[in-house]
Amino acid sequence: MERRIISVSELNGVVKLLLDNEPLLRNLAVRGELSNYKIYPSGHHYFTLKDPEGALRCVLFKGQALRLRFRPENGMKVVVTGRVSVFPRDGAYQLYAEEMIPEGAGDLAVAFEQLKARLHAEGLFDRERKKPLPEHPERIAVITSPAGAAVHDMIRILRRRYPLAKVILLPVRVQGPEAPAEIAGALRYADKWKIGDVIITGRGGGSLEDLWAFNDERVARAIFACETPVISAVGHEPDVTISDFVADARASTPSNAAEIAVPDQVELRRFLLSTQQRLAKSQENRLAAERQRLTDLAAKRCLTEPMAFVQDKRMELLHRQQRLGDLMQGQLARKQQRFGALSAALDAMSPLKVLGRGYAVARSEAGGILKTYRDVTAGDAVTVTLGEGGFTARVERPFGKERKHGGKTEL
Repeated sequence: MERRIISVSELNGVVKLLLDNEPLLRNLAVRGELSNYKIYPSGHHYFTLKDPEGALRCVLFKGQALRLRFRPENGMKVVVTGRVSVFPRDGAYQLYAEEMIPEGAGDLAVAFEQLKARLHAEGLFDRERKKPLPEHPERIAVITSPAGAAVHDMIRILRRRYPLAKVILLPVRVQGPEAPAEIAGALRYADKWKIGDVIITGRGGGSLEDLWAFNDERVARAIFACETPVISAVGHEPDVTISDFVADARASTPSNAAEIAVPDQVELRRFLLSTQQRLAKSQENRLAAERQRLTDLAAKRCLTEPMAFVQDKRMELLHRQQRLGDLMQGQLARKQQRFGALSAALDAMSPLKVLGRGYAVARSEAGGILKTYRDVTAGDAVTVTLGEGGFTARVERPFGKERKHGGKTEL
């Protein structure tokens, strides 16, 4: 029998035709672990699905990848639904994925945890970045569905608690694929134009799918970018969304958000009344104290006897004058006594005193005092000063103390 020879591409085409026509391979659900996961610039996702004993090449085209609600990662166990076929160019069969969900937990739960971890790492949940709510807001912007019961509850509570505040509703869809973009846009608009002093965004309760708009990354980043404080009010108390973590304040319900946003007028009136009473009491006490002070001042001696102050100062001046005179007299006496002592000492050391006791002072013709016989020679004229008067004389023979030297006497 003659064997038919075909080309590689023809064989690949035959295999592809067989696989495409096999009903079992058209709608498969395959469980495995993601490996070599890559996203190309075209938007197509290529990966390998493996288990301990085998591996399967897979592709998820851009159109189907846009419907993913979580971020696939290597090592994640998933269930992939699709069809098996052959890519004729390389002859390798692969799974053309239509849908992918995490195994065990739902895709929404995984997407929630992934986004929560990523935004937390970026610092969007940091407590120090949260802004305080205004104590007495004048305008309150409410971003929610105008048809839900939540908005009516919020408006009713806001009017009852604090009718001074103006409520401004920015209607948006809070469910469905268009909801995240509308909510994020309303947040940016309200913050840019300062529609309210505080923003409340949220909706009533529902399933995880119903609340998913408030788990969207666009909404989370719009809340974080707001300069106006934002209160997140989504679902019932057990419900937690990404917007709750990013917002400046989290309310357990929309009604609770209205209670957080404004003070209670009953409590405010009670506080104002108490403050008024305290102020009145404080003023009464102050007036009483001022009256007593005025009475005390009126009774002071400087007002009842104006000249008494002058008399007191005059007596003080006389006392100080007397003390100053005594001090001066004492100081003068001490100075006179010291002067007398110094004069006596000076007088005792005076040369005139010495001359008065019989001594004399001899001076040469030049006026110099003669201290030794060697200062004159025979025939010199000298002047002698006595205790009283003096005279002029001429030296006949100078003499001094006698000394013996070699049996001779020398002057």
